[in-house]
Amino acid sequence: MRFLYILIAYLLTPIACSILLWRGLHDRSYWENFRERFGFGQAVSGQKSIWVHAVSVGEVQAAVALVKELRRRYSGVPIVLTTVTTTGAQRARAVFGDSVDVRFIPYDLPGAVWRFFNRVRPRVAIILETELWPNLYAECGRRRIPLVLASARISPRSVGRYRMLAALFRETLSHGIMIAAQSPGDAERFRSIGASAERTHVTGNIKFDLSLPADVQPLGRALRLQHAPQRALWVAGSTHSGEELLVLDAQRQLRAMGTDALLILVPRHPNRFADVAQLLSRQNVNFVRRSSGVTASAATQVLLGDTLGELITFYAAADAAFVAGSLVPIGGHNLLEPAALGIPIVTGPHNFNSADIAQLLLEAGGAEVVQDAAQLAAALRRLLADPQLRKRRGDAARSTLDANRGALSRLLTLLEPVIRE
Repeated sequence: MRFLYILIAYLLTPIACSILLWRGLHDRSYWENFRERFGFGQAVSGQKSIWVHAVSVGEVQAAVALVKELRRRYSGVPIVLTTVTTTGAQRARAVFGDSVDVRFIPYDLPGAVWRFFNRVRPRVAIILETELWPNLYAECGRRRIPLVLASARISPRSVGRYRMLAALFRETLSHGIMIAAQSPGDAERFRSIGASAERTHVTGNIKFDLSLPADVQPLGRALRLQHAPQRALWVAGSTHSGEELLVLDAQRQLRAMGTDALLILVPRHPNRFADVAQLLSRQNVNFVRRSSGVTASAATQVLLGDTLGELITFYAAADAAFVAGSLVPIGGHNLLEPAALGIPIVTGPHNFNSADIAQLLLEAGGAEVVQDAAQLAAALRRLLADPQLRKRRGDAARSTLDANRGALSRLLTLLEPVIRE
């Protein structure tokens, strides 16, 4: 089984490299630190490091509070934060600067993994959510490095796939991995694939321990004053290919219904900024690009959010937020950022990446699900026309987040003896 997995990994690596190299023709950030994907890079100096892995932007954002607290508690210990995506790395560097060693996790190849461990020298590995890397996990076992799966989850439909992969590091799973599961159901599913019952705990989801930047509210007010001082404003955050057309259709319907609203359209991936700008031009949409510094006029229909790290500011400026990746089958994105700001949320039906969070917000009345552009326009029209409805929905969303905080504290309690050892 292990031989077959390694063989497949070697066969897929050239394809993954080709994709990154191709994307790099349009966005050179895909070529940056490419050698880290094969375990190369500068060695960590001084003490052994605390290694935290967050696969993409959403997990990096969830890791911010954890990493900040680790830095505070273990000030002399180097912290390495790895990610898979360029946007994740960019976000991490924007938040932490040089205080955290941000790098790409290597491909799960024996040689790349060996080089990575020799350079990073982790005293503990903390993997957010449920990223399964059989060779990385097995190497943790061989080197006796404690491995913690934080905010870990397994959906019922994924149990079979995880059970198959877990067979590749069965010994590490049963003796060397600590599971900090999001829910009792997740904990039980981990036990069913071979995790140690004694080392499996329920701590909750650290995404609920979101801490907003101190200046986000004033930045949001300033942006609103600049671009829409006398107009309604809504955000479509983290949109994907095919979704922009639905969002623009909803914006046209809003305007046809007499709602003069400015839309801030924020594509998920920076390499699509230019493509979405071209789409807006082809659709004869009056728009300005955030990166241009031009202020939206009364005739502007769309402000294209083509900058990095500003989505939370856009939400802070908004009357309502549509969280994308949900009208197309991507799985949805972070619903908790607008919730933390008390912004009413609209989302599509595809929220399987965070189904539990979506369900909590729906049950509390902090979010509404729509199926298409017409329903999106109708939901936004109701919200933008009714300040009291917006307040009730926004308060419900914020209260849901606040009621589920505490996972970070429980996780740190589990980590304390592991890191001290």
